[in-house]
Amino acid sequence: MGRVTERRRVVRIRGGVAGARPDTLVAEEPLEIRLNGKPLAITMRTPGDDFALAVGFLVSEGVLAHASDVQAVTYCEGATADGSNTYNVVNVQLAAGVPVPDITLERNVYTTSSCGLCGKASLDAVRTASRFPGIDADPVRVSAELLSLLPDRLRAAQKVFDRTGGLHAAGLFSAEGELIDLREDVGRHNAVDKIVGRALQAGRLPLAGSVLLVSGRASFELAQKAVMAGIPVLAAVSAPSSLAVDLAVETGLTLVGFLRGPDMNIYAGEQRVSL
Repeated sequence: MGRVTERRRVVRIRGGVAGARPDTLVAEEPLEIRLNGKPLAITMRTPGDDFALAVGFLVSEGVLAHASDVQAVTYCEGATADGSNTYNVVNVQLAAGVPVPDITLERNVYTTSSCGLCGKASLDAVRTASRFPGIDADPVRVSAELLSLLPDRLRAAQKVFDRTGGLHAAGLFSAEGELIDLREDVGRHNAVDKIVGRALQAGRLPLAGSVLLVSGRASFELAQKAVMAGIPVLAAVSAPSSLAVDLAVETGLTLVGFLRGPDMNIYAGEQRVSL
């Protein structure tokens, strides 16, 4: 439990000279998420913040919106044939009265660390209605100058990346540029789920007036997660996808891509970015 890095032997070649040495790698293990005891999804993740990851995933699925929606989150004992606890199976028990979705339809329950919420039967199945409507009315404004500073602030806080070079990061910032939370994971969508889950556990949803920065590209599922958490501004150091832009335009999300120093592209919601 909580194994973030592991050591492996590597043959390192520098200047034509080879030598064996240990190398630090980011850990990657499967996490099965169960809802009221029934399997819902499996994701490949970096161990740590597993409970936050599970509830954050359920926020993006439209199941949870408040900490009171959850009765308990636990690791499942007897997760293997011999009855041992692998700490790779988490069950989220909903509070009484919280609707249980039909988890048998329109879902491929395998999720990889690169694709996010893949296997949806159709685009309509992914466009879950947000529990926090009105993101388009969020009055927050940020300056382009402030946005230009955020990637360096995110990178400076990536402690595990410094040791492994193999992690994505998601950072939640205030409109003033203060780093509120940062999570690292082999999956960029997992890092976002961990941030959203921690916010739900702390009773801070919706995350109005905030900026979410991701270290890679801005895919549709990341835009979806931002909208579902009530985040008005999503920025990425790489490119967005066409569906991410479409969703941002539809919902009023401000979407910034290729954020590298003073340069950036604003794909939607440019009224929130002042020059």
